[in-house]
Amino acid sequence: MAAPPLLAVDDLRVAFGGVPAVRGVSLRLERGECLALVGESGSGKSVTARTLVGLTGRESSLEAGRLEFDGTDLRGLDERGWRGVRGRRIGLVLQDALVSLDPLRTVGAEIGEVLGLHRPAPRAETRERILGLLRDVGVPEPERRAAQYPHQLSGGLRQRALIASALAGGPELLIADEPTTALDATVQAQVLDLLGELVAGGTSLLLISHDLAVVGRLADRVAVMYAGTVVEQGPAAQVLGDPRHPYTRALLAAVPRRERKGGPLSVRPAPALTGTAGPDGCPYAARCAFAEERCLVSLPEPGAVGDGAVEDGHGVRCWHPGGELPLAETVLRKPTAAAAAVADRPVLLVAEGLEKSYRAPDGSVQQVVRGVSFEVAAGETLGLVGESGSGKTTVARIALGLLEPDAGTVRFAGEPWSGLPERRRRARRRLVQTVQQDPLGSFDPRHDVRRIVGEALAATGLPRAAREARALELLDQVGLPAAVLRARPGRLSGGQRQRVAIARALAVEPRLLVCDEPVSALDVSVQAQVLDLLTELQRELGLALLFISHDLGVVHHVSDRLIVMKDGAAVESGDVHDVFDRPQHPYTERLLAAVSGSARVD
Repeated sequence: MAAPPLLAVDDLRVAFGGVPAVRGVSLRLERGECLALVGESGSGKSVTARTLVGLTGRESSLEAGRLEFDGTDLRGLDERGWRGVRGRRIGLVLQDALVSLDPLRTVGAEIGEVLGLHRPAPRAETRERILGLLRDVGVPEPERRAAQYPHQLSGGLRQRALIASALAGGPELLIADEPTTALDATVQAQVLDLLGELVAGGTSLLLISHDLAVVGRLADRVAVMYAGTVVEQGPAAQVLGDPRHPYTRALLAAVPRRERKGGPLSVRPAPALTGTAGPDGCPYAARCAFAEERCLVSLPEPGAVGDGAVEDGHGVRCWHPGGELPLAETVLRKPTAAAAAVADRPVLLVAEGLEKSYRAPDGSVQQVVRGVSFEVAAGETLGLVGESGSGKTTVARIALGLLEPDAGTVRFAGEPWSGLPERRRRARRRLVQTVQQDPLGSFDPRHDVRRIVGEALAATGLPRAAREARALELLDQVGLPAAVLRARPGRLSGGQRQRVAIARALAVEPRLLVCDEPVSALDVSVQAQVLDLLTELQRELGLALLFISHDLGVVHHVSDRLIVMKDGAAVESGDVHDVFDRPQHPYTERLLAAVSGSARVD
């Protein structure tokens, strides 16, 4: 007789204020297994995970046919009962370690508190356990690190410390909610190796991620969620290697791959059906190319005839699994004069011998840019990659004219750009624009999109009466409906905000866009839409792009040439294919090895 699963969830439903967030989710997790929950933001992954540790909040309502952990019915637990499970038997690792760890306590004190609550021991023994946990998660110099505060650690070390804190209670199940988001490739690889070792040692892992490369590396089984519903689940090799649900296939198609470099990543929008999905219908129907009227009414149960269920527990809740996925086509509008000049590839931006240093609080001088030189031609994309702290953003700020180099020069369109007073640069400033990682932080939350884009148009001298019509043209150019014009940033999705940021940058008709991590905070499907948009705009307008990212897959997809930075220096540069196929510097080799070790989604 087979052993019962460690975790069993049947027909889980969670709502907030009557609005459903999780709709009929059923999961199984065996001992020593990794189950991955994947899907876009808002799909219900984190709510599902928080349900398992009793953290959905008082405003939530919860129903489940079964919600058991190692034979314990979690549905009837009061707060005292949850304290016996949370931390001690089920550990939780959240995305942002800097927020999750107490900034006023040392790492050792943080871990010690968990030990005191769940595994009390004499003080001397507790100290040894703290150091042992830090060693177990690969933290070097544990004695020194235990005495440090979270802000004194790198991102990777903070995440390891957070995992050590979660392991301090000795849980049988570890829930990791986006544990590697925003980490550099090499640090991400280290954290994934650690999680893999824990699973190999017998710890069960519920991994929540929108990064399919991460999932492909760790997961034994995968459950794909969309709008609170599990639409497909089964063995990782089948779900990722032979996906059946249209949404799963769209997610996988959105991942940049070398063989599809420069081509479309997003799925072509489906024609609207005559109605909207009911409470028992498929929430993906409005986006699905294969949807029909019955999809709005009901979903087939996993295992039912005609729902695409296959062998070995691979269940698909879809009436029409399989089929040719309609990828978006890049639509090129009438070329402008700028686009016609792309063939000549005149050099637009030239940086030579850039140096930049800062004085640290202790009085020491830290050099963050060391002799960096590069050129960006009209109509091309120069990728700039490297880990956090490598100097990428400082180089971007120098290129934008927002920061003066200590040494070296920048020329734009054949004329000096650095070393000038702002009044002499102002007339040309509109020609160099930026698209940042977090557009929400650069928007005034009190202003609607009409005013956000209108302020940029005002800088061009366009009469007030003509600004709204031009703003609508810009929104159409970046694929946004006219209704967005009256929305404030807080009411927009991440992808919509990034499109507004691009529209605002285009309003002044720039020749160069400096894109600093423009898709790092986006889901893979939204990332695909933004990358497709940038590719289309570049072809249409002849834009040059300086594209900065720590994601090598994204950089490879968009770039013509590539610069690899480490410790402020450009350690390697060249044609993007040459750098990827024949890396010359050991650091580049390590970066590429870290990525190839994660990208197992084919």
